[in-house]
Amino acid sequence: MDFLAPDDLAAALAARAERPDALPIAGGTDVMVELNLGDARPAALLDLTRVPELRGHREIDTDRGTEFGTATRIGAGEVFTRLVDDLAGALPALAAAARTVGSPQIRNRGTLGGNLGTASPAGDAHPVLLATDATIELASVRGTRRVPAAEFFLGPGRSVLAPDELVVAVEVPHAGPAQVFAKVGTRNAMVIAVCSFALCVDPTAGRVGTGIGSAGPTPLRAAAAEAQLTAALDACGWELAALPATAAVEFADLVSDAARPIDDHRGSAAYRRHALRVLARRALGWIAGPASGEAA
Repeated sequence: MDFLAPDDLAAALAARAERPDALPIAGGTDVMVELNLGDARPAALLDLTRVPELRGHREIDTDRGTEFGTATRIGAGEVFTRLVDDLAGALPALAAAARTVGSPQIRNRGTLGGNLGTASPAGDAHPVLLATDATIELASVRGTRRVPAAEFFLGPGRSVLAPDELVVAVEVPHAGPAQVFAKVGTRNAMVIAVCSFALCVDPTAGRVGTGIGSAGPTPLRAAAAEAQLTAALDACGWELAALPATAAVEFADLVSDAARPIDDHRGSAAYRRHALRVLARRALGWIAGPASGEAA
């Protein structure tokens, strides 16, 4: 097995173009498991840990029209611990999702880009990226392109990432504090989600975003639920506390209906639909108060 260790992004992209059979590795929290189990036998490994352009995060201007007018650009090599420690104020849902990833040791090594690279339907960060309308930056020697998170995932373990491309960064708009993430698992930590849900309500932009994880072949958005909640909030002037309880119930039902779950060893399809209905109502409760949430 060859080991490629570029020192900058240009060298990494050149190596990726020359050796598309090389498996990219950053934190190694997924790749090393596959190697140890014999599920992957690549001809080469492309080590990205020395590439400085893939690390760090910074605030950038955005023209998406939110109150803040800004977003956070996160390098693909940024580890989950940094997301928890540094971004809880600007991106609370993403920080909450990062907090649920594995153990502290895993969070110290695992990266946001690696989470995207696996394209797992159960990836903890994925529902939040959908709900916040994030953009994923992909690069190759041919150039750079920006892909909405909703268009990135194609199927279990499959994405739009071309053989010569790398995930370089993720741009997450600042949508205010009304955003949450929750997941159901057999325990509180060190567990793959049975299902997960993210909700982002941005009154300034008049936008509702959702993300469903581990309940379909890809992470999913609940488009009908988003439209229903947007209409309900329009009717009450985007006063979240004034949202009728009936609207919360309908929203939760539509989230459940949007899922495409299967029966597997972690849970049944019926349980996943039920759990998502509960998570959706709780998410509204956490954002808006008991008048529109789980007490409804």
